[in-house]
Amino acid sequence: MTRSEMREQIFRLLFCIEFYPEGEWSEQLIYLADDEDDAKADTASQKDIDYIQTKAAAAAVLADEIDDRINAVAKGWKTKRMGKVELAIIRLAVYEIEYDDDIPTGVAINEAVELAKRYGTEDAPSFVNGILAKIV
Repeated sequence: MTRSEMREQIFRLLFCIEFYPEGEWSEQLIYLADDEDDAKADTASQKDIDYIQTKAAAAAVLADEIDDRINAVAKGWKTKRMGKVELAIIRLAVYEIEYDDDIPTGVAINEAVELAKRYGTEDAPSFVNGILAKIV
């Protein structure tokens, strides 16, 4: 899998944390992997799956701290009011910016905007970009 494909899987898992208890996250990863088309599923190695699980778990554990960081800059749009898709994308990007030294800030922002274009509303890319610009 490419880094972008793995990031998309991490985003999807972070989206799930709003709806499933922590004990079911690993089951959700299996479900998401099964849900992918055959070409992507065939390219997912155990190393890729481990990477996805590790990053998603780390971001999920830090979700409250990440939300505090987001709430500090999001005027009028606290995390409780944000759409779940946009919130999951922003959480992932903030995790990558603040806690993952392997991901350059520009890459984290660009990938977040791309995820917002794919999964969010029409205004999601500019909203995500605006929040992340205030964080960096």
